[in-house]
Amino acid sequence: MGAFDMLAIANTSLGVHQTWLDALAHNISNTNTMRRTGESAFQAQMVVARARPGGGVDVGGIALSDPEGRLVHSPDNPLADADGMVRAPEIDMASQMSQLVMAQRGFQASVQVTKNAQDTYNSALQIGR
Repeated sequence: MGAFDMLAIANTSLGVHQTWLDALAHNISNTNTMRRTGESAFQAQMVVARARPGGGVDVGGIALSDPEGRLVHSPDNPLADADGMVRAPEIDMASQMSQLVMAQRGFQASVQVTKNAQDTYNSALQIGR
């Protein structure tokens, strides 16, 4: 595998990890998004990755969580129904934060691979001088 192959594969990984980070930020920022009980809850986004033929990875799609969410008793909420219920998203903050750490570490690892590939390429250029 050459330096250019390493750069190409690391680049695909950077893209997937960036999409994952964006989805997690979107989910975390909408954790407290309440809706009326007759409406669908905010749906968390989950990135689906797939292997790229020849090496690398792509975003295969974005899966959405259950639109049912969960009912929460919040009588002071202006969106509450007659029973004081609102619909909240089914988002586990601990899981989202754990995934955030994994996505950040994966992104950092891809950056390091890119730096190493660049160093290898630069060293090869120095040999030719």
